[in-house]
Amino acid sequence: MSKNIIDKISNGIFAKESFDIIERKIIICNRDSCLFFVDGLINDEVMEKIIEFFYSINDESQLSDLKAFCEKSVPYVEVSAETDLDKIYTGILSGIMALAIDGLDGAIMLDVRSYPQRDSSEPEKDKVLRGSRDGFVETLVANTALVRRRIRDRNLRMKYLSAGIETKTDIVLCYMDNKVDKKLLAEITQKIENASVEALTMTMQSLSEVIYRHKWYSPFPKVKNTERPDVTASAVLDGNIAILIDNAPSALIIPTSIFDILEEADDYYFPPLTGTYIRFSRYIVTIASLFITPIWLLALKYPSYIPEVFAFIVPSDPINIPIFWQLMILELAIDGLRLAAINTPNMLSTPLSIIGAIVLSDFAVQSGWFISEAMLYMAFVAIANYSQPSYELGYAVKFMRIMILVLTEVFGIYGFIAGIVLTFIIMVCTKTISGKSYLYPLIPFNRKEFYRKIVRTRAAANGNIKK
Repeated sequence: MSKNIIDKISNGIFAKESFDIIERKIIICNRDSCLFFVDGLINDEVMEKIIEFFYSINDESQLSDLKAFCEKSVPYVEVSAETDLDKIYTGILSGIMALAIDGLDGAIMLDVRSYPQRDSSEPEKDKVLRGSRDGFVETLVANTALVRRRIRDRNLRMKYLSAGIETKTDIVLCYMDNKVDKKLLAEITQKIENASVEALTMTMQSLSEVIYRHKWYSPFPKVKNTERPDVTASAVLDGNIAILIDNAPSALIIPTSIFDILEEADDYYFPPLTGTYIRFSRYIVTIASLFITPIWLLALKYPSYIPEVFAFIVPSDPINIPIFWQLMILELAIDGLRLAAINTPNMLSTPLSIIGAIVLSDFAVQSGWFISEAMLYMAFVAIANYSQPSYELGYAVKFMRIMILVLTEVFGIYGFIAGIVLTFIIMVCTKTISGKSYLYPLIPFNRKEFYRKIVRTRAAANGNIKK
């Protein structure tokens, strides 16, 4: 392998066909040498000093052995000797600089990477009223440092893995060795190592589909995404596994139940009484967003059973389109507006939102398409979806609500009951990645843990949150 190692590496990474792969040829102690690196992914200042040192070497005996040269003559911290050509290729394409010296069996890998990245700032989605204002970025090493900064314990482990036949995406499993479920850890590690996928282009979603085969009938999320390092550190301290992926500004928390998904950092940044009220309000609003429109539709199908005190819920305006179809159209329209808001340029978002609010409220009612009560209830549902932090859970609630609406419209009171029962069965049949109940600690019931999930106790404040 030592024969013309420079040409082998150059041909192996097709350096001459890619303008961003640089071959910097130098002479070290009268030997032809070459530095291979990807333009834009290295620290120029560090590289300049390293090259200056290599030029100063004049002792031929230092070049007798690759490993000895690496250990005694390379003035850098993150350096290793590598003889496997495939690992050399992968390292270079990952941003590591490789030094190949004619006559040596392999290359010296110097990790002088300096990825382009944005500054750590508060996540747009995971905002809090109190607490830290930093968040994960797209660089893996920066994210592990944010977690390590919060957990200064020898039991904290950062296990490196790689997945994706083509992308070879860097993955880190973050866990406490003295608290983690070792069986679950081994299972997750094996699934990632044996993943036969070409690429993890969608990072978090692609990886979650690798480690958990979703059942099509259950839309409920099986993992928790968070962009906050403080929440990730708290989950790790509670015995969970946090998965960090290169190019993803968030972490996957596993295992996760529905109570974990509904938790937020603000529950713990306020005193116990306030935190309990915030959490309880979130639970009530989320449940109300599931049942408010089906209950209203059911009441309109049986107006004689409506108590006199609630007689005002019966529409007084003429109904041109059946209530059921009004609700279904508004369900679709709300998602359309949400997608439009995401793709609207910032400079136009405010005026367009005002126009949209006018058109879809006053004009929509006056034109006869919708009645004001339908607009009111669907407006509550749209806003209530944002009372909890998970988009995936919001859509799961939406799908269950639509199912109950359809069954109520077709079968009346029996359909409404069947919809509730089916929703409960789907949640019971859903399992976490560890194979435990999705409704734990409600099913199976654990009084102490259930109390901890409902009430924000002082002990929980000193413990950990999972988000």
